[in-house]
Amino acid sequence: MQKIVVAVTGASGSIYARQLLTKLLQAKEQMEELSLVMSDNAQKVWQTELGSDSYKNLPIKIFDKKDFMAPFASGSAQYSTMIIIPCSMGTLGRIAHGISDDLITRTADVMLKERRKLICVARETPYNLIQIKNMELLTHAGGIICPATPSFYSRPQTVEEVVATVVDRVIDLAGIKQNSFRWGNAQ
Repeated sequence: MQKIVVAVTGASGSIYARQLLTKLLQAKEQMEELSLVMSDNAQKVWQTELGSDSYKNLPIKIFDKKDFMAPFASGSAQYSTMIIIPCSMGTLGRIAHGISDDLITRTADVMLKERRKLICVARETPYNLIQIKNMELLTHAGGIICPATPSFYSRPQTVEEVVATVVDRVIDLAGIKQNSFRWGNAQ
């Protein structure tokens, strides 16, 4: 049974976070705990892009970004996975350089020091050299960079299906079993 924390930052792509949280809730029997933390900008972007504050209605404990008493702020709580979706380049840069100035970056620091899974769904285009170097640093430290780059071999027909090509990959990386499109199953 996994303990997973999902962090949402202010990068564009709230639809990725919404779909991930929905799918993780559908697989809740595989998790001991599922927690959520959002930056202030993430809340604003969610409202702008999705036209609601529906994250407040999810049956998930939401932690304030300054709540350093949250269980996953310490390695002793044994959270196994952190998924930052979408992950802004500012957040990624702070993590890569060890700056733990809020609960998101502190938790990422914990995941790296404990050698646990940190998945950053980078949402930016194009990348500049500083961002690429930060992704390299984070990868060397043990993090997983999973860009929000959809695939099309499943022939997605809706925006939600396009989003699912990224979200399903993230769920696989987190080690959650699911039924999703697999290469070789194309019609």
